[in-house]
Amino acid sequence: MVRSMTAFARQDRNTEAGALTWEVRSVNHRFLEPHLRLPDDMRGLEPAVRQALGRRLGRGKIDLSLRLDGRGAQGAQGANGAQGGGRGELRVNQVLLEQLLKAADQVATRIGEPAAPHLFDLMSWPGVLEEAPKDLEALSSAAMELLEQVLTALIEAREREGERMKTLLLERCDKLLERVAEVRERMPEVLAGIRARIGERLAEVRDQLDETRLEQEMTLIAQRLDVDEEMDRLASHITEIRDSLGSDEPIGRRLDFLMQELNREANTLSSKSTDAAVTRAAVDMKVLIEQMREQVQNIE
Repeated sequence: MVRSMTAFARQDRNTEAGALTWEVRSVNHRFLEPHLRLPDDMRGLEPAVRQALGRRLGRGKIDLSLRLDGRGAQGAQGANGAQGGGRGELRVNQVLLEQLLKAADQVATRIGEPAAPHLFDLMSWPGVLEEAPKDLEALSSAAMELLEQVLTALIEAREREGERMKTLLLERCDKLLERVAEVRERMPEVLAGIRARIGERLAEVRDQLDETRLEQEMTLIAQRLDVDEEMDRLASHITEIRDSLGSDEPIGRRLDFLMQELNREANTLSSKSTDAAVTRAAVDMKVLIEQMREQVQNIE
């Protein structure tokens, strides 16, 4: 299965502690390079998250973020929480509140005035309102389960894009083979023309030359201009590309190497060419190979 390295996925889940949201983006890269953003309360998950990424993905620059909207399962419906740990359920520290009220009564008795502490003054006293502790174990478990889901969604998106790229690559392989066939068909006529032109130029001095040596030199010239080997290697590389596109293993690096080999053969063909039609075919090949190379850069 061909996989692109460019994709995006998002998954949400409501929990008692709040709404969890994973977002992941990936682009092409020579290696697996993850960049993580986790809420402060859940930074302990980083080793497990990196391990999951390494298990599920082969290559790519990965931007992965986890957001926690801490308003609880009911209040989190449809919410867009900010990056960070969120705010959990608030509760009153009854012991501290009783101490404050008792102290207020003592002060009131001392100065002879009734105690009437303001409600919001009490609520703003440090420690009177406190965030209920989250069940981090359950929250972490839910986050890791959701991570597997978002990675599955990312891989599916990569595979969909990979299938589109596979179709484009196969189409260009077919066009390359058409150019190879054109050159093969054209070369006998090209070589015959070269031989004829050389023969015409040497006709005037043929009597002064050794016939055997002349034939040997013309054979060497024809061999230097012959491109059968280049055509064979181009066809062989194209077959290997097609076989690789049917593999279940990551093939990006192999395809990148094959693009270099294709380009090398096309350049050799162009340098040997003394015929306009063959030169045009070589240029067409190099254009097709460059288009393929751009696609291959995004394949895992």
